[in-house]
Amino acid sequence: MSSTSSRSIPELFSDALGQLAKLVSNEFELARAEMAEKAAEAGRGAALIGAGAVFFIPALVMILFAVAAALMHAGLSDPVAYLLTGVGAAVIGGALVWVGLSRLSGDALKPKVTLEQMERDKLAAREMVR
Repeated sequence: MSSTSSRSIPELFSDALGQLAKLVSNEFELARAEMAEKAAEAGRGAALIGAGAVFFIPALVMILFAVAAALMHAGLSDPVAYLLTGVGAAVIGGALVWVGLSRLSGDALKPKVTLEQMERDKLAAREMVR
């Protein structure tokens, strides 16, 4: 290979384009690996949520029956006690669903490391072209 001082401008430009192509290829590999990692993490989280729900739902039903029974012993009629207990559970459940959906937004799942690296590479490519 010839020294840098004796290389022509087309050779230097060709090398720069080759390095830029390799850089873009590496960025796609990084993005693919990061997205696979995020998907695996989401899958493990979903499995744990499902397993927890199997145990949590019957326990919650028993707790709600206990709350309704306590309201009945406090003097409320059976239908009113069940209605109040159901409405309270619905409000809490709705709040939990809303918070959960906000955490699954596109921004939360964005491949931040890849985007930061691509920004640094873009700046490096601009400096290389100068």
